[in-house]
Amino acid sequence: MSAESPRISRLEPYLHRTEPAPTLLKMLVGVQLAGIREDAGLSQDQAARAVGFSPAKLSRIEAGKGRRPPTEADIRALLEQYGAEEYEATVLLQLLRRAGEPGWWQRYDKRLMPEWFDRLVGFQEAATAIRTFELQYVPGLLQTEDYTRAVVERGLPTAPGREVQRRVELRMRRRELLHRPDAPQLWAIVDESVLLRVLGSREVMREQLEHLVEMAQRPHVTVQIVPLDATNASAPAMPITYLRFGGVDLPDIVYLEHIKSAAFLEDRDETEEYRLALDRLGDEALDPRDSLERLRETMERYSPKP
Repeated sequence: MSAESPRISRLEPYLHRTEPAPTLLKMLVGVQLAGIREDAGLSQDQAARAVGFSPAKLSRIEAGKGRRPPTEADIRALLEQYGAEEYEATVLLQLLRRAGEPGWWQRYDKRLMPEWFDRLVGFQEAATAIRTFELQYVPGLLQTEDYTRAVVERGLPTAPGREVQRRVELRMRRRELLHRPDAPQLWAIVDESVLLRVLGSREVMREQLEHLVEMAQRPHVTVQIVPLDATNASAPAMPITYLRFGGVDLPDIVYLEHIKSAAFLEDRDETEEYRLALDRLGDEALDPRDSLERLRETMERYSPKP
């Protein structure tokens, strides 16, 4: 058994996940392949040339990118080139096969689930901790059905009713993540303006705030509000999602959404800047208890007038 075997053996629990996790497993395969390559003393360019790949192809494999996992033939060729032992090869190939099992979200068509959004949902499904900051809308994982419908209709005013409904169904399916026995820790920091911006109707907003109050009291959910009167709050000018995983050697990932695309940051120096920014925001926001009280107070503003 090789010196790397203990590291590989820690991956075995991922073979027995009840829920498919293709995004996570592709990352795990890629990270471990990169580690075995480095142990063999090969650079990415050297390894790519040795097996007839372009450097870009090997880079994608090691980064776990792409809608589909790499082929078994490609991974076998790399493992053979690196001199991987049978135990290592067996575990990685089993992980690769499980990575080919589609997640529930991959059954939606590409119009609703472009590749960048596929990656985000896959990361959220696999994360052990999710930190998010929102300054426009309630975080997606905490939205109610009617609030989501109002968000979709506002963003896509010409979309047909069937498409709107499919997008709402997708969002509702995503939020089931927080009700699983192995739900991730969610820490959501929300600008107070989000609570005051009426989407749908006052009734929709009251229901949404009731849901936030309920979720904020769950042990794995933390909600903090950045008040409008906060002095010199260091809130970024964009929403941020920060994902952390429990896997071996997996990097933290920052997700930044644009209008029709998104950026995923994995470089440790870059992600550390965003982690520190979220830490500062958490210090400047109301603490969780006061945030819960602010949610209740705001909810009462949407009560029907006598």
